[in-house]
Amino acid sequence: MNEIPVIDLSAAREGSDADRRRAAAHVDAACSEIGFFTITGHGVPDRTIEDPRAAAHAFFAQSLAEKLRSSHPVKGTNRGYHPAGGEALSASMDAVAPPDLKEFFHIGPVDVTDDAYYTSEIGRRHFLPNVWPASPPDFERAATVYYRTMSGVVVFLMRLTALALGLPEPFFDAKVDRSIGTMRLNYYPAQPTPPRAGQLRAGAHTDYGGFTILSGEDVPGGLQIRARSGDWIDVRTEPTRLVVNIGDLLMRWTNDRWLSTLHRVVNPPTGSERARLSIAFFNHPNYDALIECIAPAGEAKHAPVLSGDYRDLKYAKTGLAPAKAGAGGSV
Repeated sequence: MNEIPVIDLSAAREGSDADRRRAAAHVDAACSEIGFFTITGHGVPDRTIEDPRAAAHAFFAQSLAEKLRSSHPVKGTNRGYHPAGGEALSASMDAVAPPDLKEFFHIGPVDVTDDAYYTSEIGRRHFLPNVWPASPPDFERAATVYYRTMSGVVVFLMRLTALALGLPEPFFDAKVDRSIGTMRLNYYPAQPTPPRAGQLRAGAHTDYGGFTILSGEDVPGGLQIRARSGDWIDVRTEPTRLVVNIGDLLMRWTNDRWLSTLHRVVNPPTGSERARLSIAFFNHPNYDALIECIAPAGEAKHAPVLSGDYRDLKYAKTGLAPAKAGAGGSV
């Protein structure tokens, strides 16, 4: 594949087992060939997508001093506002590059109970409270609704994954139902001056966990993926056409049957003054989920790894505090 397939989930959501299996076959083909696909018919109301986008644009339009009021008090903790210059995603691939040209607001799980999974020592490190801005006033509500909605979409996609792999449909349910995933509101400012050599809006990287769901904007300076041919391909992004890709742990789970594809966010053409906003929802399996290759005995390509441990390793490379760092742990 040299273009991103579009998969309509309407029949799979509303129809029969046969409808879900057909959708699962499309997901299997896309993830095996290119690692990305776009979903329509996902059932997410337009308002659920539009509200957090409007709130995010209003937030990022504020002064830096006001935005910094929503930073986590412990530096490096993956909650709240992060100004530009603090992250280079290419570092997760052990590549050296200047900091990415973006700022972002990071949100963790919004539904945490008093169950020991959340309140134990390791649970508290993974489920830190979120930091919410005072302005705009609708920010927390809109982001919370979106987070819960995308959590449901991920469960459905994981059920299609199970069917695609010849497993019982609910196989992954108990492995992603208490996800340590996160949501990022990524803001890429306009570039009135040229970037440094090798500096991008987001450097080339793969995602770390399961499925990523992206709501983007069709403006210059957007998402590109690297196909098997080695060519970089532009990805069409619009807010309600959700782009889905898989991360490293899902690739490991499938024994490399599916691809965790390198992707980046490029700079706009010289002279373009338009900023860009994207909302990325990262599902990461439960921290205690053991990721073991689904493969015949003796054919596993990767050693088993705990979901939480794997993400800690990746976070440490990009300058974010890993969960094991105690009070400074991040999600």
